[in-house]
Amino acid sequence: MVQEKVLNVALLGLGTVGTGVYKVLKNQEPEMMQKIGCKVKITKILVRNLEKAAKKVDDPSVLTNDWNSIIQDSSIDMVIELMGGLSPAKEYILQALNAGKHVVTANKDLVAVAGKELLDAASENQVDFLFEAAVAGGIPIIRPLKQCLAGNHITEVMGIVNGTTNFILTKMTQEGMEFKDALDLATELGYAEADPTADIEGLDAGRKVAILASVAFNSRVVLDDVTIEGITKITATDIRYAKEMGCTIKLLGVTRSTEDGIEAYVNPMLIPSSHPLASVNDSYNAVFVHGDAVENAMFFGRGAGELPTASAVVGDVFDIARNIEYNCCTRISCTCYKQLPIKKMEDTYNSYYVRLQAEDRCGVLAELTKIFAENQVSIEEIVQKRARSNQLAEIVVITSKVREGDFTRAMDAIKKLERVKEISSLLRVYRAE
Repeated sequence: MVQEKVLNVALLGLGTVGTGVYKVLKNQEPEMMQKIGCKVKITKILVRNLEKAAKKVDDPSVLTNDWNSIIQDSSIDMVIELMGGLSPAKEYILQALNAGKHVVTANKDLVAVAGKELLDAASENQVDFLFEAAVAGGIPIIRPLKQCLAGNHITEVMGIVNGTTNFILTKMTQEGMEFKDALDLATELGYAEADPTADIEGLDAGRKVAILASVAFNSRVVLDDVTIEGITKITATDIRYAKEMGCTIKLLGVTRSTEDGIEAYVNPMLIPSSHPLASVNDSYNAVFVHGDAVENAMFFGRGAGELPTASAVVGDVFDIARNIEYNCCTRISCTCYKQLPIKKMEDTYNSYYVRLQAEDRCGVLAELTKIFAENQVSIEEIVQKRARSNQLAEIVVITSKVREGDFTRAMDAIKKLERVKEISSLLRVYRAE
């Protein structure tokens, strides 16, 4: 009888995703030999609270709160890091890689900041470092970009990569809620953390955009390269006007490869209701990819959660298991072989939606159009909407695609106009390249 091969794994963290990975691996046990040629066995789980964690596992003897018992155990082939955060996760991963252990992580914070260092360490030690779950949860996107779409020159990757903000904007769109009420509902239902800052201010999406840009364009992009704006200023009024214009407001992560360098930003944007992303609602995520050969491809699914994220993690574990079986580890390691510049946001081109309050008097529209013209901002539409009071009128402007620096200069001049009392909202409008 042939002895079954066993891949010994240590799990760092037994929170939501860690528990999901434990469940998925247990569920996959009967078919592992047929799928990957070996059994994956969790031999150690690093946790903070042994007593609390004991209720989540079949065999509490695998639990430990001592990292040294893992890093010094030569029988452990792979480490799955699901602790999150930068430290001590980075130190643990580097130690594991340098000890010749393969690593799988879902840590977008760490990959977005220190991805190059970790991938270099993996390459030097001839082990795999995979992070499919770091972007868009259960949606396969990292591996497709590195493998299935490798025959393309990718020019744009954009999409909805944060479920919390998408849930909030969906409720504002479908039920007319204001931002605060939608956030409260998201918190109550467990979609938003007790501190939702990383989600609603766009930081979570920004980390994912940095990772996607690096993989898609084969050039390193880090979090600090991404211009980020959240959804806290979106109002029910903006949602209503967007509908009137045949658009939906979504928090979009956008990254493009242009002749002048890489664009990378996260912003709430108006997107035409006919675009496939406009119908991605609630906590779902979707990523839209444009390549020169494939043209357009969209990846859709659950962007977070216990089992969807665990699905991506276990997919990486199985991939490494196959690499070990056929002695081909590090066959796809760091793919950032270019050094492309990062464009300044002021040099990017977008269309804009502006909503402002001005005195309801003759000549105001003329003043606005004059300033826009002086700053090379072309206007597609300018409409005086319903008055907010007897003295004020609400004006909505939609521009053509313009250079951001020119548009910013125009807005600075408009803010100084005595007859303009408030810039109520300023949003970009997504237009395909």
